Amino acid sequence: MKKRIVVGITGASGSIYALKLLEVLKDTGIEIHLVVTHSGQTVLQHECGMVPEDLLKYAHTLYDVDNIGAAVASGSFLYEAMVILPCSMKTVGAIAAGLADNLLTRAADVTIKERRSLVLVPRETPFSPLHLENMLKLSRIGVSILPACPGFYHKPQSIDDLVNIMVGKICDQLHIEHELFKRWSGHY
Repeated sequence: MKKRIVVGITGASGSIYALKLLEVLKDTGIEIHLVVTHSGQTVLQHECGMVPEDLLKYAHTLYDVDNIGAAVASGSFLYEAMVILPCSMKTVGAIAAGLADNLLTRAADVTIKERRSLVLVPRETPFSPLHLENMLKLSRIGVSILPACPGFYHKPQSIDDLVNIMVGKICDQLHIEHELFKRWSGHY
């Protein structure tokens, strides 16, 4: 079976990260199943000038966030991992509370119950105590919390360099080989 990954895009700022991840996943031959929330659609349009249908060039399937009966809502639909990028604090809170009120949060709930890899990439600052508590709750059950905080040790020269280090870190969590950034060698 071809490797499958579910990707969710929410209304947090940082749609550029999602676009790069989709490109990298497609280039590696991974089958991508995509869910974009209503707020995610708004931010994608504002930040990147795109609508979800523009992402079909990357995704195997684009699901309607209101279609709670879609394949990714079932544990019997096999996939290796799910990434929500960028992940709003609303989505973090819903997942932490077990609220499967749309396809994205239902797919995340399924990912957790099936003990598959779930990576959340929040793009928010500062974090409130509620944000931190929700992320800690999820981390304690094995969810990877990977805030969109790029490193600078690789001496980025462009926005693409900053995006690439974050997407590379996500790929590391998914055990996907890449050459998106220069790894730290331990020398100054």
